[in-house]
Amino acid sequence: MIYSLKGILLTAENNFLVIECAGVGYKCLTSLYTQSTLNSKIGSEVMVYTYMNLRQDAVDLFGFSEKTELEYFKLLTSVSGVGPKAALAILSQFPADKLALLITSGDSQSLTAASGIGKKTAQRIVLELKDKISKNNFTPSNASFTNVPIQNSKISEAIKALTTLGFSAQDVVPVLSTLSSEMSIEEMINIALKSMAKKV
Repeated sequence: MIYSLKGILLTAENNFLVIECAGVGYKCLTSLYTQSTLNSKIGSEVMVYTYMNLRQDAVDLFGFSEKTELEYFKLLTSVSGVGPKAALAILSQFPADKLALLITSGDSQSLTAASGIGKKTAQRIVLELKDKISKNNFTPSNASFTNVPIQNSKISEAIKALTTLGFSAQDVVPVLSTLSSEMSIEEMINIALKSMAKKV
């Protein structure tokens, strides 16, 4: 299993990279996020974290500029019905910090913005990964939980309101993610405030 590659970046286009290591060019499929971070480094030495996917008719190598993105790729492909291409589509649409917030806040609707991701698949991703991300601390430490463009999510509005009041998103997201989406934003905020008060 290839854990990482370090070498000269020959090209970065069309969702793949080519990195030359000891005279051999390795083609790595990747997300638009990783591609955008490495576009300016063509001809220079780079390192990517890799994942090898074995199929009956091919061996695919995936590369990511950040270890966190690789971890989310693995999480996504662990969901039934989500293959490597679908995982790349999601990571191309949402960087890891935004993806963490979408999943923990239960916002499956926004996930459908990724190419090829339907409503049922998005709901399955949220259902299977919400607890894993919350309990296993997969949320990136540098995640930006404010000003994230989440659509059709009352929970995200509650998060914004509470962070404006001075609470950290890391504290309020676990509370809000357990609430019913049928609640009003005001009800969500009140419950979260009561929960925060108990911790003081």
